[in-house]
Amino acid sequence: MSYTPSQIIQFLYCARFTYFEYVLRIPQYEEKFHKVMRGRSVHEKKAIENTEYLRKKLGVTDKKINQYLTNTLLRGEVDEVLFLTNGTAAPLDYKFAEYKDKVYDTYMTQMICYALLIEENYDLEVNKGYLIYTRSKNFLVEVGITPEDKNKVRRAALAIQHIISENRFPKATRYKKRCLTCTYKNICMQ
Repeated sequence: MSYTPSQIIQFLYCARFTYFEYVLRIPQYEEKFHKVMRGRSVHEKKAIENTEYLRKKLGVTDKKINQYLTNTLLRGEVDEVLFLTNGTAAPLDYKFAEYKDKVYDTYMTQMICYALLIEENYDLEVNKGYLIYTRSKNFLVEVGITPEDKNKVRRAALAIQHIISENRFPKATRYKKRCLTCTYKNICMQ
């Protein structure tokens, strides 16, 4: 079984998300959130704009748009797979967000998932990714991706497999503030 970046992000936030949503099958209904829906429309718009544009300043020689990729642990759709002059590749992802001098862990985890997918599907090294913040005039941020980052995501995917296949109730997050706004706070035995 393979997992999406969202499933990896949820697991890293609190492993009990995995249990409630994928073992007990209690959905979160995230489609109701405006920002999620707005972000999806931004992605759809970007998929048809500037399809031939290459970011030469970044060393891009070619790109593939909206690539749905899978491997044994992960699956997901990369907004753009960039092929670089140095023989490596990089994911590029559009975010319906403002850049506030910080790249959030959720965005980084998504980039790392995409890096692993690109490496396996294109047989090219990925050591960085790019985020474009559409609500900050398409501000572009480069993020580094290390081997340890990739190992962390691999371990998370394997842990998710274990929770689902063994029907195992995991420990809650140690960050109790996360529980305050959790979808599952009323049924979770913290």
